Amino acid sequence: MRVHFIAIGGSAMHNLAIALHKKGFQVSGSDDVLFEPSISRLNRHGILPPQNGWYPEKITTDLDAVILGMHARADNPELLKAQELGIKIYSYPEYIYEQSKDKLRVVIGGSHGKTTITSMILHALQHAGQKFDYLVGAQLEGFDTMVQLSDAPVIVIEGDEYLSSAIDRRPKFHLYKAHVAVISGIAWDHINVFPTFENYIEQFEVFVQTVQPEGVVYYAQNDAVLQQMISNNHSPVKKQPYGLPKFEVEQGVTTITSEGNRYPLQVFGEHNLLNMEAARSVCSQLNIDADAFYTSMTTFKGAARRLELLGKNERSNIYKDFAHSPSKLKATIQAVKAQFPDRELLACIELHTFSSLDKNFLSEYAGCMDEADKAIVFIDAKTFEQKRLQPYDEAAVKDAFKRTDLIYFDSPEKLKAELEKENTTNKNVLLMSSGNFGAINLSVLATEMLNTVN
Repeated sequence: MRVHFIAIGGSAMHNLAIALHKKGFQVSGSDDVLFEPSISRLNRHGILPPQNGWYPEKITTDLDAVILGMHARADNPELLKAQELGIKIYSYPEYIYEQSKDKLRVVIGGSHGKTTITSMILHALQHAGQKFDYLVGAQLEGFDTMVQLSDAPVIVIEGDEYLSSAIDRRPKFHLYKAHVAVISGIAWDHINVFPTFENYIEQFEVFVQTVQPEGVVYYAQNDAVLQQMISNNHSPVKKQPYGLPKFEVEQGVTTITSEGNRYPLQVFGEHNLLNMEAARSVCSQLNIDADAFYTSMTTFKGAARRLELLGKNERSNIYKDFAHSPSKLKATIQAVKAQFPDRELLACIELHTFSSLDKNFLSEYAGCMDEADKAIVFIDAKTFEQKRLQPYDEAAVKDAFKRTDLIYFDSPEKLKAELEKENTTNKNVLLMSSGNFGAINLSVLATEMLNTVN
């Protein structure tokens, strides 16, 4: 098989390209801009484009398929050439389905927790010695790539609700046709694509409809919006709720109790315990019992960028986290406060996504940082320009978050200076963003903060 990737540098795209290359496919690709780690990883497998840019001459009739990334526009010259020649064009979720249509498909959906739930399932399957394929949205410890395709009978897919490609406006998770599905919760996101909350909820209703006959959907019973959606959904598939397990927190360690056994965890927070119950529910369908699952979870360290510990001493822990939407922000702050109730918490969020930078959406953040003792919001002024969005000022941010003592920065240099002088004695620090804090080296910053005593 000869396959060409348009926009090969994307996180999912370059991992799928590597997976197909390892499977024996002839893989080529193009992109106008490539970044690490995709450059090094594609180069290591001998499939890095020799130069950046779009080259229609690469599109020839001897290609079996073209895979189109979300980064590529509808007027992309390579796409136009493929359409002209009548070559089969897939979005990457379409091609994942094409490669897994004879497998048992597990699809993890929801506005938050998808990567963590998927990671937990993969960790449990690996611990049990089972064969499986996967697509996950983060680089995981113990896994070479974010995509694996083989002759395994099962595939576990992180099912994003964002659009598939510039010419396929369906949400990705509609295309996988799950046998076993999870919905972790519904909290409005991607307002540049789904302009109303009702329109956003509708995508999850359709997701349930795509679950295959005699399939099952596991859903978080603590989410009122999700509960209502499920109760109104007429799909004949089984719908099974999950909730928090029995647990306790002692000296900063969370322990689950099940059937008289105790399982100390390396992760914490009620949102992670809910994620774990979603993963356990799925694993019960994959011949992994509760004891085997919870035993595997005692060695689970978490997904990349999810409450990742940057540094610690006996007085302070400093974390970075991928949280960016209101629901994720609130849950992450609550988790750190509950785990360390005797420590103050400094929480800093970078608003970086299209949704969070849209002034019409900003009010969704009201009250999200109330549990933090000190709250900082950072927006790199350059981000407004890059995303071609109308900027707003400090007053708009404070009003939206409903917190008058909130501190606002629009310069990474000023943010860094503020954090460097922070006394972290008996204080945890939580740095949250889907961006990169204006290229601040967070590991170096954490070291400096832990050494600061006023």
